[in-house]
Amino acid sequence: MSKVLTLPDPAGDAETLSDQLFRKLQSAIVKGEIAPGSKISEPELARAYGVSRGPLREALHRLEGQKLLVRVPHVGARVVSLSQQELCELYEIRESLEGMACRLAAERMHAQDVQELRRVLEAHERDEAFQAGRGYYQQEGDYDFHYRIVKGSGNQMLFRMLCDELYQLARMYRIQYSNTPNRPRQSYAEHHRILDAIADGDGELAEILMRRHIRASRLNIEQQIAQGKLQKSEA
Repeated sequence: MSKVLTLPDPAGDAETLSDQLFRKLQSAIVKGEIAPGSKISEPELARAYGVSRGPLREALHRLEGQKLLVRVPHVGARVVSLSQQELCELYEIRESLEGMACRLAAERMHAQDVQELRRVLEAHERDEAFQAGRGYYQQEGDYDFHYRIVKGSGNQMLFRMLCDELYQLARMYRIQYSNTPNRPRQSYAEHHRILDAIADGDGELAEILMRRHIRASRLNIEQQIAQGKLQKSEA
């Protein structure tokens, strides 16, 4: 594994340092800077970041909790790399639960929340990478369209399932496969149609549109994976 990122300030107490490590490693994994399937070497990461093993192990444990790392018997920790079946299952879960969240958001979001979500989409459109066709907006939390809708559903259990347990794993695949030609623009248009249905209070339509949107994303990823396998076999 090559050296990834350097922490701005390795000094400080163990808790703060662990938080810094967690955020840096999380970002590197989600963006693909540490490739799926990569073996995690604690000594190498400790040397790369100039830290002790204690805070590093705490950060790695938190990444396991987000499903970004998996423990393999007799091998150790690796960055997650979903099989096509596992990826399909993840997107089936997203399609069902985010569809539900969308329906609830249409019933429960206030007009001010809808306007804030429109401003989020306006920020996405202005993003340099989006304008250049290199991919869709990558910020997380309140700047993430999907996150804001789940939050707007008002269902805390749903929020924990989608925005705590599965969120970063889903973001990993959304980001790493978001640069397909035309897909960023298509995704943006789909987001606008979903938001219009929410603004109209049409929960049934909002759910249908969100489910179609996530299904289209899954098919896009599966197509890219299939093309990658084909290219390798032809090499």
